Amino acid sequence: EAVAAEWMLEFACSCLCRHFAEQSGAEFWRWRDVAQALINGFSQIPQHQKKTAYLCQLLIRIAQGKSLVLQFENEQKISPLESALSFWTLLEREEIKLAKLHEDIRRLIQIQIVAVHMEKRYFKEAAEVLERLFTDSESDKPLRVKLATVIKTKDPHVPLLQSFSYSLLISKVKSYIELFMKENETNFLIQEATKHVASKGLGATTLQNRAVKVNENDKSDLKTKKRFVLSIILLRGVLGQKLATSTLPIFFFLICLSNMHNVEKNEISLACSRRRQRWTYEEDRELKLGVKEFGVGNWAKILVHGNFNNRTSVMLKDRWRTLSKMK
Repeated sequence: EAVAAEWMLEFACSCLCRHFAEQSGAEFWRWRDVAQALINGFSQIPQHQKKTAYLCQLLIRIAQGKSLVLQFENEQKISPLESALSFWTLLEREEIKLAKLHEDIRRLIQIQIVAVHMEKRYFKEAAEVLERLFTDSESDKPLRVKLATVIKTKDPHVPLLQSFSYSLLISKVKSYIELFMKENETNFLIQEATKHVASKGLGATTLQNRAVKVNENDKSDLKTKKRFVLSIILLRGVLGQKLATSTLPIFFFLICLSNMHNVEKNEISLACSRRRQRWTYEEDRELKLGVKEFGVGNWAKILVHGNFNNRTSVMLKDRWRTLSKMK
């Protein structure tokens, strides 16, 4: 069951990346729900799949980054893009390459967190978020000063924000996705489904390198549904052959797909709660060091600079409250 879940998460991430890059919204939202269900199904994300899980969470938040009414964290003031930044930090730790691209995306997310607040005329909140985003380090100082000046102007159309636009952020994330997909070409389910299609002579187009265009008409929507039914048949056949002794993984995946179809088109999907996991001695030590360096309340900074296992800033705050009571 665990192995099957890992295959499915890998496949769901591949679909998310593809539909994000192609800007095919309807299919992206379907696979968002599958990926989220799979991630929440793990009691703990396997080490070799952390990067995959982090990327799924990043894309989901970037795609909805312009909406300040959405919450992915328990703390209401944390915007989708702020939440995305924490997952981007976790992604950076999983690889040592692409330093320039990492820096560019981090800077764009930071700027757009402020820009989105300013577009909504939330200038006070923009100033508050600026305090949470940056440390007092010399490397952060130039951008922090520039953004503080921009907020004082109360003009969301200043050159700095225009030069580091949301569309540029999307473009950079697409570049990262392209590199990620090249490194992860050996997707097990895609390979097996392709073999199955070929052996049955179904003549279906393989999932790899396939351009998908989603139009706003019934005919296109029907084609989308047909593709979905085909994918269910293929995946059921593949998993049935590979795991003949257990029907649970197949059932779980079909339930995910079924639930996905029942979601209303305009329904807002908030982040699903994470499974509770014990705090380790090392994490407690990181939290204490973070509080000592940045002070109580600067949970976003502590999260970015500490070494935590799939935690959020809200989790850090709650854990600190628990540790304080224990003292």
